[in-house]
Parts: sequence; C-alpha cells; structure tokens
Amino acid sequence: MKGRILVIEDEVKIARFLELEFKYEGYSVEVSHDGREGYEKAASSNADLIVLDLMLPGLSGIEVCRRIRRQSDVPIIMLTAKDDVTDKVMGLDSGADDYVTKPFAIEELLARIRVALKRKDRGILNDKNMLKSGKLILFKDEYRITFDGKEISLSKKEFELLKYLMENKGIVLSREKILDRVWGYDYYGDTNVTDVYIRYLRSKIDQQFKSQFIHTVRGVGYIFKDEE
Repeated sequence: MKGRILVIEDEVKIARFLELEFKYEGYSVEVSHDGREGYEKAASSNADLIVLDLMLPGLSGIEVCRRIRRQSDVPIIMLTAKDDVTDKVMGLDSGADDYVTKPFAIEELLARIRVALKRKDRGILNDKNMLKSGKLILFKDEYRITFDGKEISLSKKEFELLKYLMENKGIVLSREKILDRVWGYDYYGDTNVTDVYIRYLRSKIDQQFKSQFIHTVRGVGYIFKDEE
C-alpha cells in the first residue's frame, strides 16, 4: 500500500471517481462528503494526505484546512471549482500545500500527490532534530525556539524544560519527575523551582502569543498539549 488518502468532496460522482482512481494506484482511501464530518475524520484518522474541496457543506474547505493545520502537518491538496487567483491564495494561506483547479486531469492530480508524499517523507527524515506543536517549533541541536517563525529567547534551563514537556506531549509529568530530569537527581535547591520555570515559559510563550500549551494538573504536575 502506497499510503492513506482522505478525500473530502461533496460531489458524489467526483468523490467516487477519485476513490476508484486512487485505489487503482495502490492507495488506501477514505471518503467524506461533508466539511464537518471530513474534519472529524481528518482529526481521528492517520491519513498520509488529504484531497480537500474548497466548497463544502457543514464547514468550508478553507475552515477545514485551518482546523487541520492547528493539529497536523499532513499534506493537503485543495480542489478549487474555478481558476480564480483569490481562491488559490485563500487555500494556500489557510495551510494547503497545493491546489488543482476543476476540471482537472487525474494524471496531474496523481503527480501532485506523489510530490507531496515524497516531500512529507523527506520532512520526516529531517524532523529528528525538531519538536513541533502547531506554530511552536523547538530545534534540539540549535537550542532554538520559534512560534509562527518568530524567535523566542529562552535560558538553557527554560529550553530543557520545554523540550522535556514537548517530548512527553499528552503525558502528565509530576513536579518531582520534571525536577529529576531537568535539574538532576542531586539537585538540592528550592523544590518550587519547577513552578517558577513553568511561569517563565507561560509568560514567554502562552501569554506572549495568546495560546495555551502548558496545563496544570492540580495535585500532580503539568502536561503539554497542542495549542488551544
């Protein structure tokens, strides 16, 4: 199997045509005819690529694309009904990787899919140095943090704390565990240092960029989640 493709297209005949062509090419295919349902499938599935129509019931293709981009870097190819520069710009600005104008040649769409999947595979190979959550990117080897391309200045300990939180995204970490990992088991300073540095990170990231990555679990510790 070459990969998994999610098709979000409300025109049943086009969706069926794409499904058959993609399966013939060796892809696993899932189909949705509604924007809201398509977004839910995108959020819950492990699609390697999404073919997304611009005009959809429920949620527009633009809104679906925006919501997916908050959670995932999965390649998205937008289908636009007309050769309109505005539509193309809106699609790309919302996070689409590429677009194809209807009516389209299936050979062209298949070629664009192959390019997008190759680009994704190269990205996976190169991402070992990166931790990413939405617009927040941590570059391990460079001791560098960016949010939406803007550099964030962190101290070495702040960087190490954020790195540990991001490496364990979705896992509740106790203050003791954080202290041992970031400051070392032989640390004999103030045990509240974890809370202090969490406040530093929140002020420099969550509050600065009006986002929420670091959450408090009362009586336990902290958990890092994708941006809210």
